[in-house]
Amino acid sequence: MEITFEAEKIVTAKYNGHSIKTDQPLDNGGLNSAPAPFDLYLASIGTCTGIYVKSFCDKRNIPTENIKILLETLYDEESGLPLNIKLDIKLPQDFPEKYKSSLIQVAGLCKVKKSILSPPSFEIVTSVGTRAELYTS
Repeated sequence: MEITFEAEKIVTAKYNGHSIKTDQPLDNGGLNSAPAPFDLYLASIGTCTGIYVKSFCDKRNIPTENIKILLETLYDEESGLPLNIKLDIKLPQDFPEKYKSSLIQVAGLCKVKKSILSPPSFEIVTSVGTRAELYTS
């Protein structure tokens, strides 16, 4: 993954042929032209959960067009960090009762959530050189 800088506070991640642009809100000096990085973090939790819910339903031929997940975050007022992230899977009336608890278990398998519960170590370094030099070791 390569992270590049553009105008103002726009930062872009390039990975596997995709560009993921981020920006800051107006009140933080950005143009609000794209989601802020932390918004993408929360979205990755929700969409990761979503793919597990979708796959669960697809395997059982349960339609998903009337299912949605609402993500709600409670923040610590002092640090601004999340204290609680609630994922509410909104199901239609006709969703099979026998699958509700299994759906919750499957939603909990999200790899993003698991990586938060068992965080990796971080290593931050600097290097100097041409692009080619930076990518060879």
